[in-house]
Amino acid sequence: MTQTAAKQKLNKIEQAKAKKHPLLLKQELEHFASIGWEAMDEFDRNQGLKWLGFFYRTVTPGKFMMRMRIPNGILTSSQMRVLAEIIQRYCQGAGFQDQGNADITTRQNLQLRGIRIEDIPEIVDRLRQAGLTCVQSGMDNVRNITGSPVAGIDADELIDTRGLCRNLQDTITNNGEGNLELSNLPRKFNIAVAGGRDNSVHAEINDLGLLPAYKAGEVGGEGNKSARRLGFNVIVGGYFAPNQYVAAIPLNAWVPPEDVLALTKAMMEVYRDNGPRENRLKCRMMHLINDWGIEKFRAEVENQLGKPLETAAEKDEIDWEKRDHIGVYPQKQPGLNYVGLHIPVGRLYANEMFDLARMAEVYGNGEIRFTVEQNLIIPNIPDTRLRPFLEEQLLKERFSIDPENLNRGLVSCTGSEFCGFALIETKNRALDIVKELEKELIQPRPVRIHWTGCPNSCGQPQVADIGFIGTKTRKDGQTVEAVDIWMGGKVGKDAHLGQEVMKKVPCEDLKSVLRDLLIEHFEAQPREEAMVS
Repeated sequence: MTQTAAKQKLNKIEQAKAKKHPLLLKQELEHFASIGWEAMDEFDRNQGLKWLGFFYRTVTPGKFMMRMRIPNGILTSSQMRVLAEIIQRYCQGAGFQDQGNADITTRQNLQLRGIRIEDIPEIVDRLRQAGLTCVQSGMDNVRNITGSPVAGIDADELIDTRGLCRNLQDTITNNGEGNLELSNLPRKFNIAVAGGRDNSVHAEINDLGLLPAYKAGEVGGEGNKSARRLGFNVIVGGYFAPNQYVAAIPLNAWVPPEDVLALTKAMMEVYRDNGPRENRLKCRMMHLINDWGIEKFRAEVENQLGKPLETAAEKDEIDWEKRDHIGVYPQKQPGLNYVGLHIPVGRLYANEMFDLARMAEVYGNGEIRFTVEQNLIIPNIPDTRLRPFLEEQLLKERFSIDPENLNRGLVSCTGSEFCGFALIETKNRALDIVKELEKELIQPRPVRIHWTGCPNSCGQPQVADIGFIGTKTRKDGQTVEAVDIWMGGKVGKDAHLGQEVMKKVPCEDLKSVLRDLLIEHFEAQPREEAMVS
């Protein structure tokens, strides 16, 4: 326990952590498997196992969700095949229509559902053999580290984020074995490393965001471009929590790529040792920054780092509008292409994952990448193999490279189907409403529509053109599912959060409300009017 924590009135989670570090539950997995979920200690089952990547879900009694760690969102085809095998073998049964699934998340990650406690030891072993881990993916830990989805293949990229994200994860998790020193934060911690000009990782909503920026060098003077150094401007404190939606602020610091790991570790240690641990709703790093002021926070990070931080570059290099990477694009390597597939609301099934793994091997180099929009990229496809790749049945039937404009920007959290926090059903409803509106409207440009089932905002509605946050309301004397509506979120260049424009709109009325918003604000035109004109 830190000295700061010792002076505070600790919340119940902190009290439990002080008795036994939850990472130590790794030693008890075989025991848990033998006694079953119902006989487990309540904290160990409901919170403690999240340190190991397993989330008990009351919506599906006896079943756990497994959240992976996939730095920069990059998998090999063999790893994708292992995850498909895990779904096929372990994620079947009641509540899943005898078909397990995986969801791509808004952090370039995968979540698998329907896992029994009895199977967890074997699953952990299979992950280890495949070079995968799910450790420290929940609770008071660093979540999946996001990076540019086209790192290393984008002709216009500034910094390749792959090595940085990998090294950050390996350090934070002790190469996937669990890191006792960096897994007792006051609350969750998000890191995003942007390497391109379009801020493809939404750095502004992370606790630590790194934005590419040129710093004037010492030799040749300020105006000599050849003397410029490329590194990162640092922004801090962004987070989403119930009724708390906060964008990151500048730290007035610039770091070269080789200092990213040391800076991150120093910042985590400052937050770990000094962050608030009383009220779980007021424990994110921004609360420490607000308490201290940004100048003191920066000074404490410098002190922990052991050397001064350079002041921020005059500007960052985020000057493009956000790309969604759906479609066919030439890589910087001559003769190679990457293809972005639209995965409707991020939902994958085992047979599709096997197919994607095969396609990545046959046509590419066996690599698969995820985006924060819950879509998927298969890179390194030679020109000569592009045509047969595009003829694959999976692309024609499920994963389009040219989806309709409303479906193209659709993002959704899990919703009440599998998540006990959600107040409404999201994924299926989102698809159904968009499908109906596409029949009724001609939508000339993509509209980013984000759904989240509760105020925790996993679906990130505050960054969307139109965002829905699940809630409840009364209609005709009955309690019904509803949404609060946000609009005006901006990503990429000049990123900012949107604003709430409507409250407690019943979901049964939502299609007509959304239809009106699209016509009024996004140039949609009713098909019957378009045909007449």
